[in-house]
Amino acid sequence: MPDADLWRPLAAELARWQEAGRVADFWLRDDDAVDPSAALDRLFALTGSAAVPVTLAVIPARVGGSLAERAATEAGVTAAVHGWSHENHAPSGEKKEELGPHRPAETILAELGDAKIIVDSLFGALALPMLVPPWNRIDEALLPSLPGIGFTTLSAFGPAQAGPLKGLNTHVDLMEWKAVRKGKEHTLLVAEIVAQLQARLDTGSSESIGLLSHHLVHDETAWSFLQGLFDTTAEPPACRWLSARDLI
Repeated sequence: MPDADLWRPLAAELARWQEAGRVADFWLRDDDAVDPSAALDRLFALTGSAAVPVTLAVIPARVGGSLAERAATEAGVTAAVHGWSHENHAPSGEKKEELGPHRPAETILAELGDAKIIVDSLFGALALPMLVPPWNRIDEALLPSLPGIGFTTLSAFGPAQAGPLKGLNTHVDLMEWKAVRKGKEHTLLVAEIVAQLQARLDTGSSESIGLLSHHLVHDETAWSFLQGLFDTTAEPPACRWLSARDLI
């Protein structure tokens, strides 16, 4: 069972949603999926027991059929295109980008077209017409061309922006990437989720709240947070976990 003191702020905010007659929508995106692994098994064990759908952001240039076969054995799993090879093309000193303005647009779009074909072919009915840019960054000049190669949805990080594609973003990252790569402290993550909930309730926003995980680099802090979050949100009527398929 989750620690009551740790999760009390989230429970209190969900109670506020219930009093307002609102239901908060959560969804889970897990980045950098390539192959079956013990870490992926652990993720599926958690999401499966909690009946939480998960979208795998798959790296097309590196993925094999074994991941698709493994994903097909689990309920509630979908797959999105995570760029092409998750390779940084930005110069030294700039933020990492694969889909930035550093290469010709036609080169990038050709890669993304191939990427979608690969994911659709491998994952079949599990595949979504969703692009997840590596490092959550993409040159905005590319966006008008994405529907022409089959993408209807863009999933990055932060508030969704209006544009030629529907935005289905993540907002809370379980990992701390600066300095030492590790799972964020639980109190900080709870505060981040509560802040997202408060902003939506106070403004009337219906944007879903996306949780971002990276199963390949999780430490015990990250794993235990997921377990606690799923336990805490299992019963309250003021929240629900939805599949990205239901949100796009």
